Amino acid sequence: MADSYRRASSIGLTATVGAAMVGALLAPDEGWAQAAPDAGAQADANEALTVVGQRADFQQTKPHLSRITTSLKDTPQSIAEIPQKLLRDQNDTNLLDALRSVPGISIAAGEGAQQGDNLSIRGFNAQNDFYRDGMLDFGSYYRDPFDIDTIEVLKGPSATLFGRGSTGGVINEVTKRAQMAPVTAGTLSFGTDATKRLTIDEDVSSHSLGGSAIRLNAMVHDAGLAGIDDAHMRRYGVAPSFAMGLDTSTRLRIDYLRQQSYDTQYYGIPWLNGRPAPVRRSNFYGYADSDYLRSIVDSGTARLEHDFSDSVELHDQIRYSSFHIGQRAVEPLLLNYGPATDIVTGNPPLSSLNVMRNVLALSGPSTLLDNQLEGTARFRTGPLRHALVFGFEVQHQTADITRYTYPRIATSLLDPMQDAPFPYSYTLRSVSSSTSNDTAPYLNDTIDFGKRWSVIGGWRFDHYTTEYNQIVAPAVHVSRSDDKPSWRGALVFKPAENGSVYFSYGDSFDPSGENISLTAATAAVAPETSDTYEVGTKWDIGRLSLTGALYQIEMHNVRETDPSDATRTILAGDYRSRGFELTAAGHITPVWEVFGGYSYNDVVVVSSPNPLEIGNSPPNAPKHTVALWTEYSFPAYRLTFGAGVNYTSSRTASSLPQAGTTIIERAPGYTTLQLMAKYHINSHLTAQVNVQNATDTRYYAALHPSHIVMGPARSALFSLAASY
Repeated sequence: MADSYRRASSIGLTATVGAAMVGALLAPDEGWAQAAPDAGAQADANEALTVVGQRADFQQTKPHLSRITTSLKDTPQSIAEIPQKLLRDQNDTNLLDALRSVPGISIAAGEGAQQGDNLSIRGFNAQNDFYRDGMLDFGSYYRDPFDIDTIEVLKGPSATLFGRGSTGGVINEVTKRAQMAPVTAGTLSFGTDATKRLTIDEDVSSHSLGGSAIRLNAMVHDAGLAGIDDAHMRRYGVAPSFAMGLDTSTRLRIDYLRQQSYDTQYYGIPWLNGRPAPVRRSNFYGYADSDYLRSIVDSGTARLEHDFSDSVELHDQIRYSSFHIGQRAVEPLLLNYGPATDIVTGNPPLSSLNVMRNVLALSGPSTLLDNQLEGTARFRTGPLRHALVFGFEVQHQTADITRYTYPRIATSLLDPMQDAPFPYSYTLRSVSSSTSNDTAPYLNDTIDFGKRWSVIGGWRFDHYTTEYNQIVAPAVHVSRSDDKPSWRGALVFKPAENGSVYFSYGDSFDPSGENISLTAATAAVAPETSDTYEVGTKWDIGRLSLTGALYQIEMHNVRETDPSDATRTILAGDYRSRGFELTAAGHITPVWEVFGGYSYNDVVVVSSPNPLEIGNSPPNAPKHTVALWTEYSFPAYRLTFGAGVNYTSSRTASSLPQAGTTIIERAPGYTTLQLMAKYHINSHLTAQVNVQNATDTRYYAALHPSHIVMGPARSALFSLAASY
C-alpha cells in the first residue's frame, strides 16, 4: 500500500511540476529586458537573477520568532538566519546539509531511539533542541527542508525563550505558511548518486473570509549515498497550510506536516585503536536486504491571533504531534582483541580482523501535546519604552519503545559479506513507557531608554516531571520532578543607527528526563546547569551584515558515573567552552554575495571524578569550524556561480579514554568544497547543477563512541526549477 501511494504521489507531482515547467519555458521573456547592462540597472543586477516573487539576498534583518521583538542587529545574541535563497541555491535536501552553512555547528551520529538529526552547537549536544515555528519539534527523524522558509540558529542558552536544554543553542525551523502573496513553484532534480527528487509549492488566496489562503508544499525523494554501498533513502512529505482573516485583526492558521521515510540505514565504520578503521569508504557492514529505518511524523498546529491594538497582540498556539520509529540496523564493532572492543594489541594484519554485526532494533510511538498562550505589549513607563512578551506553556510528551536483541554475527573488517543471511530470531530486550510534563510561565522585556541604550531581561519557571516504566525484567518504575527558574539579562549600546554593541548573560538546565527517559541512577540527580556570558557587536553596512562575538559557557553538575559504584550517577563534572566567531551575510557588491564565517571553540572538561577525563574535549567539539558560501552573478549572461568551503578540525567521540587504556577516540579534521552553477532560462525557469564534495575528500561526517559515519563521495545534482 505504501509503495503504491508513493508511486501515485510521484506520478501526480511529476505531472503538476512538468506542466508548470512547460508553461515557464514557453512564458514570455519580458523580465530580462530590464537586466541588460546598458539599461543602467547594475544596482539591481542581483534582483534580476531572482526567481519571481523572491528577493535575492542572504541578509536577514528581523528574527521570525515572535518572542524576539528587536531586529537582528539589535538582538544581544548570536543568531544565524539561513534564508530561503541559500537553501535553494545550495539545493539542500536535508536539514543537516543546510546547517553545515553555520560555523560553530558539528554533526554527530545517533544510536538507538536517538536517530535522525543530531548535532552540537558550540561544543554542546543539541539533538533535543529543534523547534518548528517556536514549538518543540521532538521527533528523532531526518528533517527534509521542502516546507521550510528560513532556519534560525540561536546560539547560547535560550531557556527563557524555550525552556529546558539549549546549552549551546537551538534550531528554529520557520515553515512556509499560507499567505496572501500567490506562489506557484516546483523543482525536479536528478543526481549522480541516484537521487530523484520532486517538490511543489502552491499558494492561492482570496479576499473572502477577511483574507484567506491555502498553501500546499509536497515532496518525493529517492536517493542513494555517493560512494557508500547499499545505503538508500526514500521519503515523501506533504505540508498543507490554511489561513483566514489575514486582512483583519483576528487571524486563524492551521498547519499540518506528514513526512514518512523508509531508509536502508548506513551506520558507518568501526573505530580501531582510537582512530577510524582504515577501510574502504564503500564498505557496508549491515544486512542490505534487511536493515531499515522507518519514521512517520504527523504534526498538526492551530494558531489563533488577535490584535487588540497596534501595541497589544495575543495568540494561542496548540500542536499535537505523533512520531513512530522502527529500526533494524547494524553497528560495526571490532571483536574484543584487547582491553576495549576497538583496541587491537600487537600488530596483526588488517585482513585477519573481524567485525561484529551488532544489530540495533526497536520500534514504538511517541507523542507531543504542546500549548503556548503568548502576548506582546508595547508601552511606556515615563521615558522608558517597553516591548513585553509574556506567556504560559504546557507540554505533555509520551514515548513507548520496545527494543529487541538479535544474534551477533562476525564478518571481515576489510571485505564484509554483503549477502549474508539475516539472523531473524530475537528476544525482547526491554519494553518501556515514559511520560514527561512541563508547565512554564515566562516573561521577556526589552526596555529602550534614550536613543542608544536598551536593557533586556527574561525569566521563565519550569515545573518538569518525568515518569518511566519498564516491564521486561528487571522491572523499573522511577520518577523525577524538578522546579527550575531560568534567567537572562543583556545591555545593548547603539553607537550608530546601523550598529550595536552588547553584553549578555543567560542560563539553562538539562533535566535527567529530558529525553523522556530515566533510569534508577539518573532519577536521583538534579538537572545539569549552564551559564553563558557573551559580548559582541553587529553592523549592517548597506546590504551586508557583519557580526562578531566572544563567549564563555560553563556547564555545571555534569552527570557522571560514580567511580566507586557503576550503578550510581552523580553530579560531579564541569565543562567550559571559550570561543569567538565572526560572520558575514549579504552583498559585498550588487552581484557578489556571501554567507558564513569562522568559529573558534576551546571546550574542555574542567573537573570529573575520572582524572583521565580532565583536560580532554567533550564529544563532538571541534576547536575550529569554517562555513563559507559565496556567489557571483553575471546578469548579462543570466548566469550565477557559487562555491562553498566547509572546514572542521579534529574532534573526539568521547572525553573518556577507552576502558583500561589512555586512548581517546579522535577523528581527523577535513575540508570539503561545494560548487554551483545556475542558468536563468527566463524569468520563470532556471537550470542548476550542484556538486557536493567536489574534491572527493575522504572525511568523517558524524561521530559516535561506537561507530563513525563516513561522508559521501563526490556527487552532482541537476535541477530544473519553475516559479510564477
